[in-house]
Amino acid sequence: MKFRRNMAAISLDPRHNLQATKKSNQHGVVLEEIEGLIRVHKDGYVERPPMIPSVPSTLALPLGVVAKDVVIDKFTNLWARIYVPNHPGNLPVIVYFHGGGFCVGSAAWSCYHEFLAKLASQASCVIISVNYRLAPESRLPAAYDDGFKALMWVKQEALNESSEQKWWLSKCNLSSLFIGGDSAGANIAYNVTTQLGSCDPSISRPLSLKGTVLIQPFFGGEARTRSEKCTTQPPYSALTLSNSDAYWRLSLPLGASRDHPWCNPLANSSMAKLRDLRLPSMMVCVSELDILKDRNFELCNALSSMGKRVETTMYKGVGHAFQVLHNYQLSYSRTQELISHVKAFMIKQ
Repeated sequence: MKFRRNMAAISLDPRHNLQATKKSNQHGVVLEEIEGLIRVHKDGYVERPPMIPSVPSTLALPLGVVAKDVVIDKFTNLWARIYVPNHPGNLPVIVYFHGGGFCVGSAAWSCYHEFLAKLASQASCVIISVNYRLAPESRLPAAYDDGFKALMWVKQEALNESSEQKWWLSKCNLSSLFIGGDSAGANIAYNVTTQLGSCDPSISRPLSLKGTVLIQPFFGGEARTRSEKCTTQPPYSALTLSNSDAYWRLSLPLGASRDHPWCNPLANSSMAKLRDLRLPSMMVCVSELDILKDRNFELCNALSSMGKRVETTMYKGVGHAFQVLHNYQLSYSRTQELISHVKAFMIKQ
């Protein structure tokens, strides 16, 4: 069964989740809330209403694509959903991280399952979609640690020539590895890339990192950018400024400001350290109506000024997470463009 051409838009209207509030009263005061997505109580109880359904790996895959869930670390419940298209030859590999402000989201969410299955099929690549730990239960750097551990797991399985993982390993060209993600997942992809760039190259062999794909990367800072202050968001947008601030309060180490380097890589001495890192080519996908637009361009300009290879593409008429939430009229055509651009970027490296 193939995906429908125009998947229904996923509503971020919190009124659809009124039922989820009934059990929460016993946990008392709510300290933080992003309506419909997460509610954090003073007693530490965290609610995540099932606004977006989780689906099995076998659901509605494009023709020729196989997907399965694999365990990476049973002790931390780290797992991944792997997509393998039935295309000839050894294929490039993308280790991918989903979005959700570090606080919500799953590799099993229907919107990511649809997007990544389509990306694997149309861009001819194997995708390892990592289900990392979430904040506030596991604040940063937990997600970064999980991202790096997932890479090292891929390396280990390749070295072991694991028969259990042969179904996807046998299709991979591990000398053509990419790290990618959208929103908070793009932040994770960026930080895992810079961590790898500070290590001895032998640590990742036989993997060879050829590039990093950052789709609307989620960064912030204490000073507001023009797009944060002035970009008018539609009702129930995937990312508003107040939601962004709440995500950072819940995910950064306690007491940290939004100028912490994990949030603002351009703050303080962070850029000086970047200058000496070995970084692969980066592709940064920016949405015209996204409040993060200016931050995305600032990062691209800073990296380019240091001689890093950065390819920037802007998608007009769409906002944050258009490729997974289908929340703009142009979402379908822009998503097809994005997939074509990712494919072309991988071929060039």
